Amino acid sequence: MPFHVNRRTFLGTTASFIALHPFSVRAQAGQAHLRIMETTDLHVHVYPYDYYGDRPVDTVGLARTAALIQDVRAESTNSLLLDNGDFLQGNPMGDYIAYERGMAEGDSHPVINAMNALGFDASTLGNHEFNYGLNFLMNSLNGADFPVVCANVVTEMGASPRDDTTLVPPYVMIDRMLTDGAGEEHPIRIGLIGFVPPQIMTWDRRHLEGNVQARDIVETARAYIPQMQEEGAEIIIALSHSGIGAADHADGMENAAIPLAALAGIDAILTGHSHLVFPGTDYTDFAGVDVAAGTIMGKPGVMAGFWGSHMGLVDLMLERDGNTWRIASHTSEARPISRREEDRSVTALVESVPMVLAAVEADHEATLDYVRAEVGQTDASLHSYFALVADDPSVQIVSNAQTWYIEQMMEGTEHEGLPILSAAAPFKAGGRGGPEYYTDVAAGPIAIKNVADLYLYPNTVRAVRITGAQVREWLERSAGMFNQINPGEADQVLLNPDFPSYNFDVIDGVEYQIDLSQPSRYDNDGVVVSDTHRIINLTFDGTPIDPDQEFIVATNNYRAGGGGSFPGASPETTVFEGPDTNRDVIVRYIVEQGTVSPSADANWTFAPMEGTSVLFDTGPAAAQFMDAVEGVMIEAAGDGPDGFARYRITL
Repeated sequence: MPFHVNRRTFLGTTASFIALHPFSVRAQAGQAHLRIMETTDLHVHVYPYDYYGDRPVDTVGLARTAALIQDVRAESTNSLLLDNGDFLQGNPMGDYIAYERGMAEGDSHPVINAMNALGFDASTLGNHEFNYGLNFLMNSLNGADFPVVCANVVTEMGASPRDDTTLVPPYVMIDRMLTDGAGEEHPIRIGLIGFVPPQIMTWDRRHLEGNVQARDIVETARAYIPQMQEEGAEIIIALSHSGIGAADHADGMENAAIPLAALAGIDAILTGHSHLVFPGTDYTDFAGVDVAAGTIMGKPGVMAGFWGSHMGLVDLMLERDGNTWRIASHTSEARPISRREEDRSVTALVESVPMVLAAVEADHEATLDYVRAEVGQTDASLHSYFALVADDPSVQIVSNAQTWYIEQMMEGTEHEGLPILSAAAPFKAGGRGGPEYYTDVAAGPIAIKNVADLYLYPNTVRAVRITGAQVREWLERSAGMFNQINPGEADQVLLNPDFPSYNFDVIDGVEYQIDLSQPSRYDNDGVVVSDTHRIINLTFDGTPIDPDQEFIVATNNYRAGGGGSFPGASPETTVFEGPDTNRDVIVRYIVEQGTVSPSADANWTFAPMEGTSVLFDTGPAAAQFMDAVEGVMIEAAGDGPDGFARYRITL
């Protein structure tokens, strides 16, 4: 059953000393300005803090977004604050609550405490709300002072959505008083309905299968909207934890915001899930989207980034139409909490709101203890000093974790049974970062914050389905890391300084050699410039790889989206878009394994070249690991420039 909420006035009233929005200035008798604020994809980011890096930052945090919320409330006569889901999971504070402190009945969750402090009016569920299981979710929601709605997740499925028993109320009716331009109050009934991607049934199968089912978003909305209108909804706002994707509806689509907005009866749409910004350049060429007008299928819409990076704002000018209200005009924007300058530095645009910080202070401090404490063990050193010249333990653990995750995600899909490979690259590998810019985690205890050393970027996991021939070409592209080496010559420079380390993908699950005597098949931009091949002796399960055999390759959203122009890695070959960051997957892998054994297995090496040696530079601290590198002969060769150490490989 839906919720019905009665409040006589909106939170936030006009402050005479603050300039009003033009809608408020122009509003006359029978006209009212309503401001709808959105947060989305908070992922437990309340403090402006990077728990992986163990340092404060200016780019995230609901405590910062709260400053924008306070400003809008002060500027407006009528306002509504809504969240669009994905608030319970996504950073170490979320993991601390789930894995360490727990959420027993009656406990309060820190992000809910922060939202309560800000006076949220409603929220919907995001896909990450299910990551810790249904008991955790429901216990967390019990502490909310606001309704949480979701129409397409059901515990008992009926003949139609209106016959379903939903996990939480499908929608809520909010009865309020609007103050018009003449200062008179009028009642309004606003309907809020929520949706989540039905892919939760794959992403969190182990928690959800047998407990809930998920319906198509558009099908569900089409059924409920008339019911909401029958109950007197004058304005219907869709809280769609679903991205802006294709304009044409397809059953079970993940990013359904455009066909959802097209439904008659929906007046405004709040979107999320994609961690992008709307209105903004991210959606310039999308059918059905008008970035300049801030509309989706002609309806006002917004997507407020992620982690509190923005506050979404939809302004509605409402007019009385008989005994009801209609939208006469509207604007949309996404207000940021920080600005990145041309030199890549970040300028904070707002300061944290103390009451929001105070609401989670104890859990923030406990999370700091958590990320600094042991969460598992590694029985091998995790370092990247030799990651560009040999199979490497810091890359190996990423590959192991990705394989572990994708194996679970492929269960029960049409791709189950295909061999799973994993592509990963070293991120901290010297270069312009300097001689200390390497991963270096000693064998023994490993803390969550060490994961930042292993995986620098907040990428999300992807999987592509490609052939053996494409696997070979993917590796050919990676082999552009190396200069061409002349056989029989000594001390040639090995590494191409213009090739970024994050494009040096190692693919685990196959074995291969790199023939440095051949020129690179691809240039630094991924364009084919030679008909030669460097990848030789490529095998799978001990036999030469079949060019036509199909494989699933675990990777990240940057690569699968075409980043680096790798053959086979593209949206067209992507068969799985995970909701989890690669960092989170590594943490979960370590927690589940207890002790990880990420020793490099030397699945790739350089092809032998008689009488030939090459030189490369790495951090001076590499000396302690030199003798333990598998598959390659390394010796010290003096000092390199700018504080680096130089090493020799005899091929």
